[in-house]
Amino acid sequence: MGRAGCCYRGAERLASPPRVPRLRPLLVLLLALCYRAHRGGHCQVATPQCRIQKCTTDFVSLTSHLTPALDGFDVEFCKALRSYSACTQRTAKSCRGNLVFHSAVLGISDLMTQRNCSRDGPTSSTHPEIQSEPCNYHSRTQHAHTHPHTHTHTPPGYLFCGLFGDPHLRTFKDSFQTCKVEGAWPLIDNDYLSVQVTNVPVVTGSSATATNKITVIFKPFEECTDQRVYQAVTDDLPAAFVDGTVSSGAPDHNVNDSTGKVQALWISEHSPGRHVELHASYIGVTVIVRQLGRYLTLAVRIPEEMAHAYDATQDLQLCLNGCPTSERIDRGGHLPLPLPLPHPALGLQLQQPHGQGQSSHTHSHTAPYSAPHGFSMEGARAHCREQLEVQDIYFHSCVFDLLTTGDANFTAAAFSALKDMESLHPHRERWTIYPPSSAHTSQPITWLLLLTLCALG
Repeated sequence: MGRAGCCYRGAERLASPPRVPRLRPLLVLLLALCYRAHRGGHCQVATPQCRIQKCTTDFVSLTSHLTPALDGFDVEFCKALRSYSACTQRTAKSCRGNLVFHSAVLGISDLMTQRNCSRDGPTSSTHPEIQSEPCNYHSRTQHAHTHPHTHTHTPPGYLFCGLFGDPHLRTFKDSFQTCKVEGAWPLIDNDYLSVQVTNVPVVTGSSATATNKITVIFKPFEECTDQRVYQAVTDDLPAAFVDGTVSSGAPDHNVNDSTGKVQALWISEHSPGRHVELHASYIGVTVIVRQLGRYLTLAVRIPEEMAHAYDATQDLQLCLNGCPTSERIDRGGHLPLPLPLPHPALGLQLQQPHGQGQSSHTHSHTAPYSAPHGFSMEGARAHCREQLEVQDIYFHSCVFDLLTTGDANFTAAAFSALKDMESLHPHRERWTIYPPSSAHTSQPITWLLLLTLCALG
């Protein structure tokens, strides 16, 4: 019967009575298929639309390499069974009255009971029956990058960008910058997505700014979505696009529609007026927008290939290339003291991962800037330590913001920015950025004073 094309060595190995006596129903199921094939001379069932043979072939392909001695056998076998069951459900209508189909359904149920498999749970991710969904980036890339013989999948690379505070920018290259960028500036601008922020001064006499408006434009993409625009301003963080819709690419407002397919684009509100997330599954993008105090924060994860889909007219992107030199407060990480204060040669060089340090620049001031009353240096550090235990760049940015503005809400902004980065940044080993190990890092108070003074415009 093996020569008929419906009996497989992998299936025989799984169903072998001496090794796995509990899997005999699978053998019965396959024998039924082979009997059908023997009578017809081939593997096609009587009803052309009934795809039970394809379901069974896929199941055998998924399980042919498994043996009970392998670690995780039960988990993988249950995944394959759930995929098999889902496949039979999809073809159930066209398989009414088909004995092979009903034998398969009974066999699956019996095997699930014997192997203690739950009906709900993960399915085999490499199941060949799962077709590529054109409006789901992960499905498209998995289908495109899965090797047809080994079923191995190379996941796409992702990039992260974040903006918070006065404002502090973390670029796609994990370069951490403090910038002025007053007014409207593009963070991201490519063929699929545009993100623009508007920054306003926070304290008279300082060049430090903070974000009070965010505009996100999801551009039209094939048949998945037409253009959608999301806009948030201080005290107005909506849970809908500007046209009043909350999703695109599915008939309702749920993350999954009745077919089980993921929507192309949707908005989820985690805290009314305080925390909103935008999910664009058709391009693999997640955007987190928050309001802390009077200002907004932003975090974005985007596939690398999408982020780099732009032309020469779209080169001004802060997430991609950082802030222009003229807009940098930290001046490439080097922060010299103003001339009227002692030790004008002292400065700070922030550590940039993977050798991304930039050249130093001088930055002089005619008079020192006096931070608003409310926080002393030690008071600011103590307040930031309440939420930020590790004294990395997020901690130092928190202290800088408190000294610059006197607004305690910037502590929550730094903490939320850190947590959003940890939830979206694809490379855990790059999460933490410290000032370098040098004489200057032994003087954190001097470092923070330098940063605060350099906020003077």
